[in-house]
Amino acid sequence: MAKEGKRIRKAREGLDANKLYELGEAIGILKERASVKFDETIEIAMNLGVDPRHADQMVRGVCNLPNGSGRTVRVAVFARGAKADEASAAGADIVGAEDLMETIQGGTIDFDRCIATPDMMPLVGRLGKVLGPRGLMPNPKVGTVTMDVKGAVEAAKGGAVEFRVEKAGIIHAGVGKLSFEADKLAENIKAFADAVARAKPAGAKGTYIQRVSITSTMGPGLKLEVGSVVGA
Repeated sequence: MAKEGKRIRKAREGLDANKLYELGEAIGILKERASVKFDETIEIAMNLGVDPRHADQMVRGVCNLPNGSGRTVRVAVFARGAKADEASAAGADIVGAEDLMETIQGGTIDFDRCIATPDMMPLVGRLGKVLGPRGLMPNPKVGTVTMDVKGAVEAAKGGAVEFRVEKAGIIHAGVGKLSFEADKLAENIKAFADAVARAKPAGAKGTYIQRVSITSTMGPGLKLEVGSVVGA
């Protein structure tokens, strides 16, 4: 087992690992215990009562964080003609068709989000083995296969966060920066948790949201009272 560093031991000092913290209190603790010079990312982890090996228990969706993610997101768009122009005007970093496919096949993936118009999917489909494992494959369920290119690019740039449950039934996501005001962080976290709650699959049985915790990049992990996060 890896040895804990002095920084993380100090960050956890005096905290009860089994306590369920109210959301506002947890955010305050993370802010008080910040000890690094860079702006840490606030991350949420949600343990769900699902088995994603079954198709009717898969959880996937997108959340538009009300206060943005604090990240600079590079967006690539597969489109032609007027839709390509629309993407560029909306602020897309990379726009293309066959040329973009060849760039990606050559090993250059210089973007964080990939959007495509429906007519481009036969082309984009050839990149499934490259984009899929990286979570970059456009998907209509999360709004990245769409004719509303302008809206999709603006959402990605503005703080839209995609989520997908992992094999162990856990969802992880970055929901803001530690420098955000506490109330804005709380709004983002509640918005994300509510989006996951709304994405409850038909096959989920028993308690759907079982545990929720937040942490900062270099800070302690804190378990939250589920009621202070979901449906608040």
